[in-house]
Amino acid sequence: MAEPNIDLHDIPLDRINPSDPALFEQDAHWSLFKRLREEDPVHYCAQSDFGPFWSITRYADIMAIESDTETFSSFPAIVLGDQDPDFTVQQFIALDPPKHQVQRKAVTPTVSPQNLALMEPLIRERIGRIMDELPLDTPFNWVDRVSIELTTQMLATLFDFPFEDRRKLTYWSDMATASPEIAGDDRVTKEQRQAALQECLEVFTGIWHERAQQSPEGKHDFITLMAHSEAFQEMDPLEYLGNLILLIVGGNDTTRNSISGGVLMLNDNPAEYDKLKADPNLVPNMVSEIIRYQTPLMHMRRTVTRDVIFGGKKMKAGDKVALWYVSGNRDESRIDNPDEFLIDRDHARQHISFGFGVHRCMGNRLAEMQLRLVWEEILKRFGQVEVVGPAKRLKSNFVRGIIDLPVVLHPKVA
Repeated sequence: MAEPNIDLHDIPLDRINPSDPALFEQDAHWSLFKRLREEDPVHYCAQSDFGPFWSITRYADIMAIESDTETFSSFPAIVLGDQDPDFTVQQFIALDPPKHQVQRKAVTPTVSPQNLALMEPLIRERIGRIMDELPLDTPFNWVDRVSIELTTQMLATLFDFPFEDRRKLTYWSDMATASPEIAGDDRVTKEQRQAALQECLEVFTGIWHERAQQSPEGKHDFITLMAHSEAFQEMDPLEYLGNLILLIVGGNDTTRNSISGGVLMLNDNPAEYDKLKADPNLVPNMVSEIIRYQTPLMHMRRTVTRDVIFGGKKMKAGDKVALWYVSGNRDESRIDNPDEFLIDRDHARQHISFGFGVHRCMGNRLAEMQLRLVWEEILKRFGQVEVVGPAKRLKSNFVRGIIDLPVVLHPKVA
């Protein structure tokens, strides 16, 4: 496990383990990845809790691997941890072309630009209602009251899920990305995780049967699209569950942790907060900078399909490869002053938080829209969202999550 007071430059390269979840819980991974980018950008870790694996830490190398799906496969998993052989789910993000594209295309209309334009007034209204219910001059946890509540409401809309039960979606998302085996998150046991996901499957199986009997005309929720698409008709229950997990997590973690991260970033960089208040038109550009700086999903895994030499290193068929987006987004050779948070950064949208190529996040525009609306509504109402205590971070090498962020809202002065 990581020890925060150890100088990572004193550790021999062959002993560096970038997958240690404690590094990310302590926000202590930056110097480690900087060293790997400079000294060993294609790094082999022989021993970890997730088995041996390669780390890819430079922006250009990540892009190259994302572009070569024949050599670097998304199957059988997109995280370093292996699934339980007795409880193995399949999802289209962990598939390669052509099945990946067929299933992805079938559900993309939910997050199409046309559908997002229709949803924007509803999302803005909900954000405004959440904001108007927040207390002034009184400490509260921003993560729970704003970040979780907003993304949970959005998930309920995307799935047309019973609104009063929407917090179940957040719970299932958290359980899907938790467990020591998957990402080093020790909040739950393997048994607890499986029980929660079985509940998710049971609930959504009922919803599937309902939607399958209804006309899909005019409906764009994920389950209706799946139930009426040939691409999903041959799924067994665990493949259905896998795709549910993919869509729930995809709709939850990116937005939720970027909403929290943005508040923290602006408090850590008060000159940027002043810049934002002076020019609210910077919000769209700031949104991209927040997503880069946060990098809500820190890695994706690929599996080598054939022996290959990459970056001068010999990789063997079957080897695991971790694409560290959290490092690529701080690559000095690709991004000027990458450790600075600059809301007016040129080309801010050219980050790698959403991945690249055929697996680029299909909900990226939804995440950007939600963040834009959040900050537009914040600036209308509040003079300052002040962080008044330390942020508590998630112990995970996959989700760069913020669990607790104590804030005080100050009223806007005329």
